[in-house]
Amino acid sequence: MIQTLQFYLSYPFVRYALVVGVLIALCASLLGVTLVLKRFSYIGDGLSHVAFGALAVATIVDLGSTSVVVMTVTVIAAILILRTGQNPRIHGDAAIAMLSVGSLAVGYLVMNLFSTSANISGDVCSTLFGSTSILTLTKAEVWLCAVMSVIVVAVFIFLYNRIFAVTFDENFARATGLRAGAYNNLIAVITAVIIVLAMNLVGSLLISALVIFPALSAMRVIQNFKGVVICAAILSVLCALVGIILSILFSTPVGSTIVAAEIVVFFINCLIGKIKAS
Repeated sequence: MIQTLQFYLSYPFVRYALVVGVLIALCASLLGVTLVLKRFSYIGDGLSHVAFGALAVATIVDLGSTSVVVMTVTVIAAILILRTGQNPRIHGDAAIAMLSVGSLAVGYLVMNLFSTSANISGDVCSTLFGSTSILTLTKAEVWLCAVMSVIVVAVFIFLYNRIFAVTFDENFARATGLRAGAYNNLIAVITAVIIVLAMNLVGSLLISALVIFPALSAMRVIQNFKGVVICAAILSVLCALVGIILSILFSTPVGSTIVAAEIVVFFINCLIGKIKAS
């Protein structure tokens, strides 16, 4: 098995997949803690559906760099979800449901009406569940992911105290003069960027798992915010590495394998948490 892994690692596309997988898992876990604590976990699922719709339209229209187009549309959708959710007539969960379901329906409709591919169901499954698209990344896509990941991590580190304040007590943060609305927008935009980057790794429907599971797993054994963030990042990166390696060795879907690894880690941490509490 080790020899087989060494053989696969000799190929650049496998190394690209590992690098991108680690970067995406790291970014998703950092932001996941904030989203879970703010009870905003479902925004990742909603934005992933928006990204699917945007990707379908961009692919059919042939807009060149689909990643840039999809990222722009998803960022706009993230801000719209946040703004619409603040409307007393439309609550946040309703806003997410409208945009996500509408985008998913439009994307699937467009792919069926205008797709030139004979394997529409295969294209849809690949986009929704990731398939092996992580193993077909170009060097340009790897660099784009690396640059955006560095920006996300840098923003989180430099604005850590402000993100912490907005996460735990938004009203108190406003009272101290902190522009909580602007930081909520920033969190939404970063989430949108991570969603687009993660589509190649786990697909549209499984992105929320990258955001939610590491944070929840870390919360089972760690009780302070900084510790949870660090633990979530470590668990997420390890699960991504293990998932990608297992998927390569046993020819399983990359996204599903990573999520399965995160589920196993979650139950292990639940057990550890119960042992510590007893």
